[in-house]
Amino acid sequence: MSTDITKVTFSVTEFCKAAGIGRSFFYEEVKTGRIKVLKAGRRTLIPTTELAAWLSRLTQVGEA
Repeated sequence: MSTDITKVTFSVTEFCKAAGIGRSFFYEEVKTGRIKVLKAGRRTLIPTTELAAWLSRLTQVGEA
């Protein structure tokens, strides 16, 4: 029996590590709506697709 399951969500810690940001900044981004999260009971889950979406919403250096 194979348990080859593709990960579809990050934990807060995993998202922060993948994005290279701290937890405080992560929660600021959630509060402003720039990072979309899901709640499963007390757990906060972030779809893996949200990392690329959040990165694409960031302003590049030199842009206004």
